[in-house]
Amino acid sequence: MKNLRDGGAYTIGQVSKLSGVGIEAIRFYEREGVIPKPPRTESGYRLYPADILRRLHFIKRAQELGFSLREISQLIAIRVTAKSNCGEVKRRAEKKLDEIEQKIKDLKKMQVTLKKVTEACIASRPIEDCPILKSFDSF
Repeated sequence: MKNLRDGGAYTIGQVSKLSGVGIEAIRFYEREGVIPKPPRTESGYRLYPADILRRLHFIKRAQELGFSLREISQLIAIRVTAKSNCGEVKRRAEKKLDEIEQKIKDLKKMQVTLKKVTEACIASRPIEDCPILKSFDSF
């Protein structure tokens, strides 16, 4: 297997192993345009340049922070645009942070409600009296 610093090309299997990203995910990223389609050998094998590993790491890390593939594609485009600056990336990160904070609020509301109905449930009650199921019916 080639060293990352040698600038060599990697098969999709090697890229998958080195990056920790599954082969099908790599193919999906290609179809979605998040990573460029690599050149192929005469026998049809994809040969990825070494910098694909950095791109895949970027994608994985951005996904871990809640960014969608569409948003990641936009961040990648900003990164390669000469006139871009960090302010645009910061604006998008702040927007994502706001979305995450709202999700946390929503999850906390769900937690409180589910806790209330779970505590109200007496396991020996007949199913028609189940407060959990009844809470799903209420408007």
